[in-house]
Amino acid sequence: MANEADMMALRIAEKRRAADDIEFFELRHPDGAELPEFTAGAHVSLIVPNGELRKYSLCNDPEERDRYCIAVKREAGGRGGSVSLIDNAKISDEIMVSAPRNDFALATAPQYLFIAGGIGITPILSMIRQIRSSGLGRFKLFYLSRSAATTAFLDELKAPEFRGMVTIHHDEGDPNNSLDLWPVLEKPGAAHLYCCGPRGLMQAVRDMTGHWSSARIHFEDFTPPGAMTKPEDKPFTVKLARSGETYEVPVGKTILEVLRDHGHAVPSSCESGTCGSCRTKLLEGEPDHRDLVLADYEKTENIMVCVSRAISDELVLDL
Repeated sequence: MANEADMMALRIAEKRRAADDIEFFELRHPDGAELPEFTAGAHVSLIVPNGELRKYSLCNDPEERDRYCIAVKREAGGRGGSVSLIDNAKISDEIMVSAPRNDFALATAPQYLFIAGGIGITPILSMIRQIRSSGLGRFKLFYLSRSAATTAFLDELKAPEFRGMVTIHHDEGDPNNSLDLWPVLEKPGAAHLYCCGPRGLMQAVRDMTGHWSSARIHFEDFTPPGAMTKPEDKPFTVKLARSGETYEVPVGKTILEVLRDHGHAVPSSCESGTCGSCRTKLLEGEPDHRDLVLADYEKTENIMVCVSRAISDELVLDL
């Protein structure tokens, strides 16, 4: 996780409306210096005006070294970070920003299939820009949103140069109008699939790609672990098989957080169940899997400790 000591002060050079409840920000170094380089799919962490730390994907071309561009959706029912940034940050303000980090890196492939829901277009837009500027391969984008008014970068993606490569679908808030993705996902082919958007969309895509190679499916999700809490959640214990230590995992706290609290350094990165870094061997117990990484055949012997919980009273981990 980023902390203020590792961050740099960048100036808000541009702030403008990108769509209904979505604001575009351009961040530059105050003295015009080059910024740390990034790769398509990367994100930065910002300390927003209310002091909260939030992650936002970069949406500009990685070849641009003079600016970072993000688009932020105003989540009125969220934890306040996006509201604080959109309502209180102004052009010329300085804001603390981390160096870019990438848990959603673009693989080298002959073809790419992108599925974006709402504000999930941001990392994928950076990928498309990199592909077009470097000639990496061919791509198709399916961009799903509620309406034209809520669709960021709509004019850019409807431009003639994207004809035949970009499909934009608005459901107008009616689930019955959702785009049927099965014809798109039925035959894996040689493409790498990248999906970013609401958790429900990503879970649906995961369910429809069980016959794909897991190495060719990639998800990005910034949903905080606390937001994945379910009404039926209950405390449970985790036992570490190698040491015999046992810890209680309360409601609202993850296995990963509890292990950290007790001095155990478990590899992790995204902490949203999408990158696979915290995959841990499961020896006993019935898990409640909440990740988007594990294939069905892997779920009896593995668990992602950053998001998943337990149905049984205890889980035994190979730690």
